[in-house]
Amino acid sequence: MPEKERIVVVGASAAGLTTAEALRREGFAGTLTMVGEEPRVPYDRPPLSKQVLAGAREPETTVLRQDADLGRLKAELRLGCRAAGVDTAARTVTLEDGDRLSYDGLVIATGLRPRRLPFGHDLAGVHVLRTLDDALTLRAQLLGGPRVVVIGAGFLGSEIAATARGLGLDVTLVDIAPTPLAGQVGPWVGNLMAGLHQDHGVRLRMGRGVAGLTGGNGRVTEVVLDDGARLPADVVVVAIGSVPATDWLRDSTIPLGDGVLCDSHCRAAPGVYAAGDVANRPDPATGGRVRLEQRTNATTQALAVARNLLAGPEDAVPYAPVPFGWTDQYDAKIQFHGRCPADARVTCVEGDPRTGRFVALYQEGGRVVGVLGWNSARALHAYRGRIGERVPE
Repeated sequence: MPEKERIVVVGASAAGLTTAEALRREGFAGTLTMVGEEPRVPYDRPPLSKQVLAGAREPETTVLRQDADLGRLKAELRLGCRAAGVDTAARTVTLEDGDRLSYDGLVIATGLRPRRLPFGHDLAGVHVLRTLDDALTLRAQLLGGPRVVVIGAGFLGSEIAATARGLGLDVTLVDIAPTPLAGQVGPWVGNLMAGLHQDHGVRLRMGRGVAGLTGGNGRVTEVVLDDGARLPADVVVVAIGSVPATDWLRDSTIPLGDGVLCDSHCRAAPGVYAAGDVANRPDPATGGRVRLEQRTNATTQALAVARNLLAGPEDAVPYAPVPFGWTDQYDAKIQFHGRCPADARVTCVEGDPRTGRFVALYQEGGRVVGVLGWNSARALHAYRGRIGERVPE
């Protein structure tokens, strides 16, 4: 296939930056442009809900590469500039400022946008947390010692609740699910997470939806639950999940669903690939499709995309990793490999949950599909190889 001369990477976070660096390492010497909606140089997001929000890390420590490293990349950085559309026939990306970037190869790594409630976001004190600026704005408000209500008890919401409680704040965690992290690690570990939060003084309102937010003088004062309960609040953090940032692609011919729909090689259209949170690909483990919102996937998929983009379809290699994720809350570090379905059979195979240190296997359809460790990083590694192993029902 013809050698590529111009590659555009849309998205300047971990997946986009890793793709750009991998392209250079793989020998791409042509014009490389990286487009980022935020005006900041690429930075890491996992610390935002923990160390940055707690004030334990300064913003500059989240930067993924220093200026000298970015200079050696020899890429044009279009930061603070949003992509507005793609013409796959003309092979151009249109930017919000009207500029058009021609490409031989395009990588979509635009990540996610936080979901919002259908009400209340016009009130002061109501926050989402996705960007570094979001974290710094929320951090400034937490310094005032407010009553905090976190809506959403997934990874992000649970981490924010733990961080706020670690600052000594009055914290309530609300979710329609029966336990924190129910959708991420299932009810068995979810119940342990509920106990962890309660032991640290967080009030839980599980199995409850949010019916409204009330305010006075333009500022939030209460969260109203679907059972009529009213939770006093000075700060509300909405952490009800995210959606792929694909709105700028709606008028293109690039296939969209829950993200950018790719093939097993992460290819969405001729010359167009996707990496990171936005990429939706076939999942050989389930026979369906999967979109991974995991920091490690952002890096590993970006490496695969760079190789496959330069190799072309005929020499591309399927991307099918074993997922890996983690969360840090209070003194607990929870890590997992594979999948942790809510309806899986969970068996503790090492340690004891009562000691705060254990490893558990997730079994579905007669096979091990995932393994989770609670403060057991070394032991967890030894069990990773059991994923896919057949087990008696």
